[in-house]
This record gives sequence, structure tokens and C-alpha cells, in this order.
Amino acid sequence: MAVFKIAHITKYQYNWPIKESINEIRLFPHNFENQDVLQYQLLITNNPEVAYSIDGHGNKVGNFSTMDTHSEMVIESRMVVRVNHSLKIPDIDHATVQDLNPEKAKNIALLRFSYPESIQKQELINTILSEIGTENKTIIALAQECSAYIYKNFKYSKGITNINTTLDEILEIKQGVCQDFAHVLLQLMRTVGIPARYVSGYICPNKAGLRGEGATHAWVEIYSPSQGWLGIDPTNNIWTMDNHVKLSVGLNFNDCTPVKGTFKGLAKQSLSVLVSIAYEDGRMFEEFNDVQLQEIPADIKAQLDFIEQSREQLIQQQQ
Repeated sequence: MAVFKIAHITKYQYNWPIKESINEIRLFPHNFENQDVLQYQLLITNNPEVAYSIDGHGNKVGNFSTMDTHSEMVIESRMVVRVNHSLKIPDIDHATVQDLNPEKAKNIALLRFSYPESIQKQELINTILSEIGTENKTIIALAQECSAYIYKNFKYSKGITNINTTLDEILEIKQGVCQDFAHVLLQLMRTVGIPARYVSGYICPNKAGLRGEGATHAWVEIYSPSQGWLGIDPTNNIWTMDNHVKLSVGLNFNDCTPVKGTFKGLAKQSLSVLVSIAYEDGRMFEEFNDVQLQEIPADIKAQLDFIEQSREQLIQQQQ
């Protein structure tokens, strides 16, 4: 059992004032059988009214708008969470993929989590599964062996991929970070018929030196008919532990994006994220990331460059 105090600060900055910023956030930690949310606070620039709802996957969602002109927006999520993942370490489980059929027949959500994504490199996924061998293996064994394959054959490299990198691209370069490895494991599990869902959260630092710790993290939950959803982290090739804090679940990253939105105005935007994790004994870890955003279309980029050049010329004339 562990208690963590986590601050997740998202900062958007614009080189020219924008308006009518409309946003959707999934920054609310789950309350479930092995994770208790003891405190939570949400702070947003200009204190807009936030409308809350529950999405189709059971995640709490916040929607808000900032209509006034602004050049910066900061979203700060603060939480105190108690985790006891030892309650969900898989027991000896002899359930197979065939044992899932009755569950899928009565639960359409499980059926949806069993459909692999349509990709060009599906044959490579099939080859990996053939190499691992899927016959007469339990659900737990298949998950462990697929996770181990990713851990051994895919290189953990920051800055190689971004939120728009496709599964085909990940399979081509065999490099990436936690969200990329989660998507590969999802495809492997779903291809053999095992319901699997993407999980967004944090991995809190410990002496084991896990990859991706101290920042936002992603892993996978697989479904066992006897034990329910079980978390497995292919980035570190482990079942989730006391230092995995869960935010949201979905089919893929798009269902779990912590912050997404749109705005009116021609401006270049930058995004930075700071995650701070404090332990009960006073230890604290921080990680800061400048997030690589989706590339701006050429015509919009040309307009933005023209505006920036005109602005610089005007400033020079006034000096």
C-alpha cells in the first residue's frame, strides 16, 4: 500500500492572443477496489465553470470554455491517492480465450475491446503471435509472453514518436515510449480475442528504476473471466504495482487524452507538462516535458509566419 501526492500541470502558451478556447479533460483519478482518491483539486486559469460527466468507459470528464482573449492557459490537477495493487496481482488462472466466449456474449463492451485495429502491418502482429505460440495457453500466460516480447524487441526511446504516431509506424521502427508499447500489446491481445483496454495514469518512482516513472504513463488491462480487469505494463514487463496510479481507460490513447481542445485565432501554440510526485516520507520527484504537437498544415503555417513577420516589422518601426 502506498500514498502519493501528485500535481499534474499542463500549460498552453500562444504567440498571439486567442479566444474561445473549448477544452475536454480526463485528469480525475479512478476510485476502484485498489485505489482510493483521498483528496482532489482542479485549478484552471481564469477559473472557468467546469461541467462534469461520465463517458462510455466510466471515466469522469470535465468540459470548460474560456471565451475571453488570452495568451496562456494553465490546468493544474492536484490529488492525493492511496494505492494497493497487491489486491490485483493475478492469481493462478487457467482461463483460456475460449472461456471468454460466454462473457462476450452477454457484455458488448468486452466484445468491443476484443476487436483489433485495422492496420497495414497486421501480418507482422500475426508473425509475432506465431513466434510466441498461442495454442493451449492461458490468458495470463499470453499476456505475460506478449509483454515480454515487446520489452525485449522494442527500444524505449523518447522523442522518436508523438501522440499522432500510428501503430504501423511503431511496428516499423520498433521504438517508442509507454503509449506506443501499450498500443502494440493491445493489438496482440485483441488479435487472439482477449479483451484489452488502454490505461492512462502515472508510474510513481521507486528504487526499481522503472522506465517512464515520475511522469504520465500508459499500460494495458486485460480481462480474465475469473479475475476481471488486470493491469500489465509492457514498458517495464510487469503487472501493475502500488506505484501505478490510474486516471482513465479506453480503446486507445484518444479515449484517454488528459487534455484536448480547440480555439479561435491564428496563433502558434506550445504545450508543456510538469508532473510532481511526493511520497509520505517527504521525497519528491518532478519531470518536465515539452510536448510535440501535431504539425500545422502548410497554409496555416504560412499565415502564422506572415503574421509573426508583420508583428516584428511593426515592433522595429516603433523603436
